[in-house]
Amino acid sequence: MAEYRIDELARLANTTVRNVRVYQDRGLLPPPRREGRVGIYTEVHLARLRLIGQLLKRGYTFANIAELVTVWERGGDLSEVLGFEAAVGDPWSDEIPGYITLDELEELFGEQTTPQTVARAVDLGLIEPEGKRYRVPSPRLLHAGVELVAIGMPLDAVLDIAQGLRDRIDAAAGELTRRVSEHIIAAYAPEGILHSEDLGEVADVIRRVRPLAQVAVDSILAQAMSRHMHETLGDHFAAIIDHLREQGERQSA
Repeated sequence: MAEYRIDELARLANTTVRNVRVYQDRGLLPPPRREGRVGIYTEVHLARLRLIGQLLKRGYTFANIAELVTVWERGGDLSEVLGFEAAVGDPWSDEIPGYITLDELEELFGEQTTPQTVARAVDLGLIEPEGKRYRVPSPRLLHAGVELVAIGMPLDAVLDIAQGLRDRIDAAAGELTRRVSEHIIAAYAPEGILHSEDLGEVADVIRRVRPLAQVAVDSILAQAMSRHMHETLGDHFAAIIDHLREQGERQSA
């Protein structure tokens, strides 16, 4: 299970360190594990923070949320509650984030590393400023960009690809999540309330969806890439072959 310090936890939950401490003081968030003077938080805390954020957006007060959490935890096995929260909040990738400095970015992308391209990469979430360096949520994605630039593609074009993929995949992920959520609610919460005794089963459903979603995306993307690559370059190669044949015919004439 991933572990975070309070500043990273707050950033991932799209909140502030101050809010995290307020939620702890009000009993909405379990205390962290202590390693000396440092508090260590987990995916359970991240899931709870995201849940609190959603409830606040819906107009719930701190008192309402505290009551809901208390009733929920008392109504079922606490391990099932925490397991459900972790299933919702766990990252959908086992990739370990990395870090990179501006100098290292310049080594990778050369003169194309400009304030504009760096700012755009930050906007796309490809890198995240953290002190004097950048956090890289997906080193594999960064490496893919490096390879595309290495074969001669301009960095701006690579960023265009990243933006297009992000927008389209985000839409697909939203649709998939909506449909799975509708199924879960219909199956386990027909009255609109998810009962604590069903949390374990729901958490299992969510965990089973994760690899299925990845397999579906990989398979469909592979099929689509094969089709489009053939359509895009097939005519070009056919024209080359025709040209070579015509040259051969002229030379033999």
